[in-house]
Amino acid sequence: MKQFSLKLRIILLSNYLYYILLFISILYVILYCFFYKEEQTVDNYSILTISDYEIDGSKLSITFKEHLVGTYYFQDKLEKEKFNLKINDKVKIYGTVKEPSNNTIPNMFNYKKYLYHKKIKYILSIEKIFLFKQNKNIFFKIKNIVIDRIKSINHNEYLYAFILGKSSYIDRSIYNNYKINGITHLFALSGLHVSLFSSIILFILKKIKINEKISYILTGFFLIFFSFIASFTPSILRATIFFILSSINNIYYFYIKPKNLLFLTFTIMILINPFYVFNTGFILSFTITYFILLFNENYNVKNNILSILVISILSFFSSLPIIINMSYEINIIGFINNLFFIPFVSYIVFPLSLLTIIIPKLSIILNSFIKIMEYVSLLSSNFFNINIIIPKISFVEIFLYYLIFIILIKFKKKVFVMLFFLLLIFFYLKSILKHKEEIIFLDVSQGDSTLILKDNYYIMIDTGGKIQRGKDDWEKTNDVYNTMISEIIPFMKSIGIKKLNYLILSHGDYDHMGEAINLVNNFKVEKVIFNCGEYNDLEKELIKVLDKKKIKYYPCIRELNIDKNKLYFLQTKEYDNENDNSNVIYTELNGYKFIFMGDAGVEKEKDIIGKYNLYNIDVLKVGHHGSKTSSSKYFIDNINPKYSIISVGKNNRYGHPNKEVLNNLEQSKIYRTDQDGSIMFKIKNSKLKIETCSP
Repeated sequence: MKQFSLKLRIILLSNYLYYILLFISILYVILYCFFYKEEQTVDNYSILTISDYEIDGSKLSITFKEHLVGTYYFQDKLEKEKFNLKINDKVKIYGTVKEPSNNTIPNMFNYKKYLYHKKIKYILSIEKIFLFKQNKNIFFKIKNIVIDRIKSINHNEYLYAFILGKSSYIDRSIYNNYKINGITHLFALSGLHVSLFSSIILFILKKIKINEKISYILTGFFLIFFSFIASFTPSILRATIFFILSSINNIYYFYIKPKNLLFLTFTIMILINPFYVFNTGFILSFTITYFILLFNENYNVKNNILSILVISILSFFSSLPIIINMSYEINIIGFINNLFFIPFVSYIVFPLSLLTIIIPKLSIILNSFIKIMEYVSLLSSNFFNINIIIPKISFVEIFLYYLIFIILIKFKKKVFVMLFFLLLIFFYLKSILKHKEEIIFLDVSQGDSTLILKDNYYIMIDTGGKIQRGKDDWEKTNDVYNTMISEIIPFMKSIGIKKLNYLILSHGDYDHMGEAINLVNNFKVEKVIFNCGEYNDLEKELIKVLDKKKIKYYPCIRELNIDKNKLYFLQTKEYDNENDNSNVIYTELNGYKFIFMGDAGVEKEKDIIGKYNLYNIDVLKVGHHGSKTSSSKYFIDNINPKYSIISVGKNNRYGHPNKEVLNNLEQSKIYRTDQDGSIMFKIKNSKLKIETCSP
């Protein structure tokens, strides 16, 4: 028996064992993802089991155990107040089934892939929902009691975050301040919270003189239950499994390195669900923990304050490529913010949140500390942040970054410090170094927005308008979002655009300039160009913001110089309607002719043909979303476009594009944003390459 025990210890102490396990795990993930095929059949009527749900204003979002998600909108406040379904209840639903869509703007969040990695193939638009069978499971009853307890406590947003792992309840403007400060990781359940929770339990058990072995076992069960309450989010599960393995390692004196225990944890989680590797929380949790453990193997930091600083710096640099590819900007002094926020959340806010669940009256004290935290975050985001935009980095660049970072920690050579920071500088500068000529027609649903990229000169024509998804008649919800902040600005950052040289507004209609104020409030814009004619109310509101920000603006111009190119504004006369007063813009890039029609109608088209010599246009941005008021046969026959772009919303109520217009354009290759998503025309070595981002 002793001989067997000795052999086991020798095997467990071998580093090679864990690297082999890691390699097998990665191979298993690749094979699993390659061959995985989820067979799901869903009817418009089904009986399903609630796995989780979230209420946001009038919107109810439900995740079902049958690998489905559904959305239901309460008709009024009374129906919302009467809603009493619980987790693990079986419900009868009636609704429509559809497949989720891909992102239609490049580099943005892909909802279809996100659901696929949760093994969800379909989404449900629920019309009616009824209780079929109430939950009888004792564990889910306890979970529902905890959820109801949180609901009953005033100002419970942070309790949802720290107890249930749902940070979506925190006010978006406040959460955005946390994001600017680089501290949002503190409000998503992670290893930090598990470590604190386990330390509290072990401390209590030690005080009441419980045996060490039993203490570890009891704490392990507490953590498993805590993970269950938090719906086994990958970061929590990682920390719980790691704690259990570390406990076994300590109790039986296996002396396995913490880094190897992390590899073993990775293998166990991959066996549970290979798709965990696509979860951001999983990736961040393992990456940050690995580099902290690697550092601890090579260095010994005993000072507590210095230790917090080291962990903050390690967390910052180890998560950097992941954060860049999530938001395309970083706060380079984010790790300094952590010096205050990590201990403040760790030793005050999180423990108080746990106590508040037991003693709700403590919510008054908790809220006082939360107000302090929010105030400090607001001050920091306004005065002490240095945010820099870094474009999307490739897999090869990420691999190179982590390879140099590992070597730097292990071998402590100055040459690797230089290489590491040279690589960071390259990440920042690569968008400037890259020569580009592109025109990108962005999918902004029933609206217009186009980006022109000429070397390091950036122009936007129109911004699109706000999109509202879902019913919002009786109560506002966070589901009302604008594409400018959530998609267009992040997309510009992802390709390295740090400012717009010009914002050109074709005219003052909402679907063309509705997001202009959001743009200038959230992104640097140097100059704004308006069309001819009087300013309407929407344009006047924008001008107030431009004056306040001291942004120059000009109406009714004739041309713009862009490097060695020009944008020509095809002015004819002033019309009695906003559409015909649209800026119509013509330009040539590397010999390719582009024309952007705004909402100009048939009368202006006729005047343009009479005044300007336009023929054999390469790319036509079709006027007025393909409406019958534009794109007359006379005009199309004269300019003879090779490609025609129609910016139009899917299933829009206007019936755009018009069938007659499509017939007029039939000699050209037609691209539509409702079918093709964003459309990119890239010119390289005098050759035109067309890419789409289809839904």
